[in-house]
Amino acid sequence: MILKDKILKTVRDVVDFPQKGVIFKDITPVLADIKLYNEIIEDLAGHFKDKNITKVAGLESRGFIFGISLAQKLNVPFVPIRKKGKLPYKKISTDYQLEYGTASIEIHTDAVNENDNVLLADDLLATGGTMNAAVQLIKKLKGNVAGCAFVIELKFLNGKEKLKDVDYYSIADI
Repeated sequence: MILKDKILKTVRDVVDFPQKGVIFKDITPVLADIKLYNEIIEDLAGHFKDKNITKVAGLESRGFIFGISLAQKLNVPFVPIRKKGKLPYKKISTDYQLEYGTASIEIHTDAVNENDNVLLADDLLATGGTMNAAVQLIKKLKGNVAGCAFVIELKFLNGKEKLKDVDYYSIADI
């Protein structure tokens, strides 16, 4: 079975979460399958291995799960991009639209510099709002966004439209 099919077979749909009308794609069954998880990390790292990545930044919270493993596989540091109010040091932030509300994310001001070639990681591309905000944070710190890595893309939400100038890759799409 190809990796895309394995992922889609394993991800669980949770209806009406976090609010009525939303079908949440739950990746916890993927995390319970270490062989599948390792295949995902291999595939994502393989796609970006020739991009001279200097750091991997993961978006809270599921982006941490995949981002840390990607950073380890690519042998580069990991940078957390967190929800507003969670980082203890000097930081910058940006606001963005979710598919079901608004939010804000932050990054430490010393996490990325002009010499960095950053791979952004998250579990899922939906409307693209969160990842676009992360791209803007990296650019504010003068870093280069080498690409965006996702396990799943919800194509019907057209998140790629917000990532027009960025190399993005998703293994599976719905």
